[in-house]
Amino acid sequence: MFKVKNYLVVIALSSLWIQANAQDAPPPLEVLQLDLKSTLEYALENNVDAKNAKLEVMIAQTTVKEETSAGLPQINGSVGLNYNPLIPVQFVPNEPPFGDPTNPADVIPLRFGVSYSANAGVNMTQMIFDGSFFVGLRAAKTFKLLTEFDRVKVENDVIENVKKAYFGVLVNEERIKLAQANLTRIDSLLDETIALNEAGFTEKLDVSRIRVQRNNTYTQLKRSVTAYDISKQLLKIQLGLPKNFDIVITETLAELNPEEELMGLLAMEGTPRIEMDQLNTNLELTQLDLKYNNSQYMPTLNFNGNFMRSGAGDSFSQTYDSKNWFSSSMFGLSMNIPIFDGLAKSARIQRNRIQIQQLENQKFFLNQNIQLEIYQAKQNLANDLEVLAVQRDNRVLAQEVYDISKIKYNEGVGSNLEVVEADAALIEAEINFLAALYDGLISKVDLEKALGILQVGIDN
Repeated sequence: MFKVKNYLVVIALSSLWIQANAQDAPPPLEVLQLDLKSTLEYALENNVDAKNAKLEVMIAQTTVKEETSAGLPQINGSVGLNYNPLIPVQFVPNEPPFGDPTNPADVIPLRFGVSYSANAGVNMTQMIFDGSFFVGLRAAKTFKLLTEFDRVKVENDVIENVKKAYFGVLVNEERIKLAQANLTRIDSLLDETIALNEAGFTEKLDVSRIRVQRNNTYTQLKRSVTAYDISKQLLKIQLGLPKNFDIVITETLAELNPEEELMGLLAMEGTPRIEMDQLNTNLELTQLDLKYNNSQYMPTLNFNGNFMRSGAGDSFSQTYDSKNWFSSSMFGLSMNIPIFDGLAKSARIQRNRIQIQQLENQKFFLNQNIQLEIYQAKQNLANDLEVLAVQRDNRVLAQEVYDISKIKYNEGVGSNLEVVEADAALIEAEINFLAALYDGLISKVDLEKALGILQVGIDN
């Protein structure tokens, strides 16, 4: 019985330990299969900067409502209760007809008031004319438009960063595949050379030479794996993806780099850039600010009205007796006429005019800069396409050289050194080709940004 009890205790403790470890274990990763379009759509919905830009638009909408409310009636209610522990004293001369001949003092103290007083009322103000109101309302709507342009600019930046991170993941994935293929090829060559060395047909130096090449290839594979993990984490951050999600890209680099599309980009003239829309809107806001400051010289006219009920009593209970309550009301117009403010408005107007000149200069500079960006981006893409074509041919030639060197070595008419050198050249050619392919994709993104077409195909 003692052994059985111990056995049951061990089983119970083991069960508790397994449950505790199961609770502490991280949740399984959820895998998202993405192509470029779905990746960009996910980023525009979940990227932190993109979400904040949308919230800024919502804030601007509340600003428009706030400015509109200034032209609507402003109604406020008031309720009050006062208690006077000591009622204030007023002094009057001790003279007829109110004087007291029996009182030798020159004045007589009188208490006017009661211990308790209460009131309740409504006050209403309605703007009739204020030149700055309509300018401010238009400025609020223009500010909302500016936040819309800011949102598009942020989304363009998100698209640019996500595309580059996306291409980085694909390139590092291809580098891993190439490194694995190269490692398999060099392992096969190493096995053959070891067998030949054991049979006495090759020297030990040949084996060592291939081992060095094999170690270099293995190091390249490990670096590619590390770079792939880092680039994928960077992409997840750009997407705003939670930690318990992983991504699998369903496209290849070749599918994302059609030469017809690249050549079409080189022929495009571009569309209006969002940066120019932002600058034009800022210019309009400054012009509205100038109108607002000019409108401050105009008088304002408001309608005022109120209705009040007041009551009083010497005790709290009498204060709210309906017999002690009386009504009063007032309606009127008030006009405020600016006369002199120490030249403050004049200074603000001068500042607005200088700011407008600055923005006009920025427009000219931005237009020139955009044209330069388009020219540079087209030149970079054209150059990358030429390099890509050269590297593609170079990779084919390197493969032919390796194949011939391998055949000659197997037939005994070539050296081991030729094979190792040809393999190293092939690996270098493959790496250079991938680098050229990646550079072409990055140049494509830069040209799309310069042409102002990063958003094309994303919103549809």
